[in-house]
Amino acid sequence: MSKACFITGTDTGVGKTIVTAALATALRKRGLRVGVMKPVETGCFMEGDRLQAQDACFLRKASGCTAAPPLVTPYTFAEPLTPALAAERAGVTIDIKHIRRCYEKLLAEHDIVLVEGAGGLLAPLTECLTMHDMAVELGLPILVVARNVLGIINHTALTVTVARERSFVLGVVLNCTQPPDDLAMLTNADALRRWGKAPLLCQLAYTATLTPELLHAYGEQLVSMGLLAKIDAH
Repeated sequence: MSKACFITGTDTGVGKTIVTAALATALRKRGLRVGVMKPVETGCFMEGDRLQAQDACFLRKASGCTAAPPLVTPYTFAEPLTPALAAERAGVTIDIKHIRRCYEKLLAEHDIVLVEGAGGLLAPLTECLTMHDMAVELGLPILVVARNVLGIINHTALTVTVARERSFVLGVVLNCTQPPDDLAMLTNADALRRWGKAPLLCQLAYTATLTPELLHAYGEQLVSMGLLAKIDAH
């Protein structure tokens, strides 16, 4: 039976794409057919006559997923805005049923599908729907990526609390996007174990240069913490 999970963040720019790619790399090395999906990507650039989704391209490369780009990223927008606004300004209506159809095609062809959201859990997808609504529509358990900065205890607890209202939370990944240089960054991991509202699965160390080997090592950290078993339990 195919598996899947939804990767969200406590904010934008926290490292969701790196975590998703790392997990995809590790699972691919274990012989699994890994599908990836970023249903909506904004801030895309024009190449030729079509918009190129950079995050989705990175995920496809890391996972070895050969699915057509429109399946991996059904909606792409040039303006770097939250999906609902980017779609509105582009004159496009995001259809969650279309996203579901694309997801189901990926699920049928892969052992596991990793779906990365845009922004945080309550980022608007449409006028009435959020990223969390999309995760619920697809029936996905949620992995939360948190950035190691002052204030992350509150951000993580809020995200997990909202997610648990309608979803199963797999756990939290604490990602260091800069060298630890203050007391909060040095103590956040222990603090999240106490007050983060969900299991802290691992902490990813800061790196100035992300190599394929390091990406794989990050993914192995997650897999070694029993993430697949948690997805199975869901």
